[in-house]
Amino acid sequence: MNAPVSFRRLIALCRKETWQILRDPSSGIVAFVLPMMLLLIFGYGINLDTTRIRLGVLNEDEGPESIQFIQQLVGSPYLEVTIARSRKEVDDLLESGLIRGYVALAADFSRRQSLPGGTAPVQVITDGAEPNTANFTAAYITGVWEGWQRTEARDAGRLATPPLDVQVRYWFNPAAESRHYLIPGSITIIMTVIGALLTSLVVAREWERGTMEALLASPVNRAELLLSKLLPYYLLGILSMGVVTACAVFVMGVPFRGSLFLLFGITSLFLLSVLGIGLVISSVTKDQFNSAQAALNVGFLPAVMLSGFLFEITSMPAPVRALTYLLPPRYFVSALQTLFLAGDVWSILLPNFLFLTGTSILFLTLAARVTQRRLDG
Repeated sequence: MNAPVSFRRLIALCRKETWQILRDPSSGIVAFVLPMMLLLIFGYGINLDTTRIRLGVLNEDEGPESIQFIQQLVGSPYLEVTIARSRKEVDDLLESGLIRGYVALAADFSRRQSLPGGTAPVQVITDGAEPNTANFTAAYITGVWEGWQRTEARDAGRLATPPLDVQVRYWFNPAAESRHYLIPGSITIIMTVIGALLTSLVVAREWERGTMEALLASPVNRAELLLSKLLPYYLLGILSMGVVTACAVFVMGVPFRGSLFLLFGITSLFLLSVLGIGLVISSVTKDQFNSAQAALNVGFLPAVMLSGFLFEITSMPAPVRALTYLLPPRYFVSALQTLFLAGDVWSILLPNFLFLTGTSILFLTLAARVTQRRLDG
């Protein structure tokens, strides 16, 4: 039966681990430099907004209406227009990837457009290899077309009011900037990798340096060893989270509408989960290099692929969806995006709190069992 936790021994072990963190520059680099670098890369390097689309134009009509419409396309700040002379030329440009789509105006475009109440069809062809870009291309061309139609109606003295007056309002992200959505998810990936990486090295380091044998010969029990490895890195993780959150809000301009107290609570549960994963890896491998490789793979890939950050979980196969329930990043992504963009929405935050409580208990218990096999036999 294990002896009760001695706070004197625990404090001594925590002091030892803290001094080891302070003397090891790699811990500071992993906790502060690496998260800032990753956040800047994710924040400025990943962008789902298409602000400049390469568009081809094939004008088989030389009438004034077609020329005016093309001038509208050229004047759009979102389009980079290339004028083609033949259908083959514009098809070749599209197939080679030099343009993302093209607009074709028929030979009778101006004649049909100039008839009283007449309209002329506009053919829009887009590169479907990138569906998101294809949708943006079609939407921009539609917007230019509708604006030109209103201008033409106003110049002709006709009523320019469309049959439906659509007013779009974006909730939670009124600027419609993908960065506001991506950065909270990026913070999840960063903290997953950092948390797992920090503790994945601590037990393996003791084995490699030969100090684990001294700990095994001392009165230190499992609980004291795990807590001494967990608490200093938990505080380091909280400081790292504070740094990246401040950078996201004050440097990158991402709004934060939630409670700092709730952010601290959800981050604490998440850190306990990923630190527990790191301790499991470290106890199993006993080698710092293998531990670091395993932590990067276990932390990064599931956080990107299976957290719902970039890929919708509901569209995944049922076995994969079931697997995501064991992954802490799934709940941290949802919680962070809610706190940053919507605020304290308890109907979303409470289930994430409960699931993260479960994953933290699961992985810390697993770490204790794995460490128990190493200490007790």
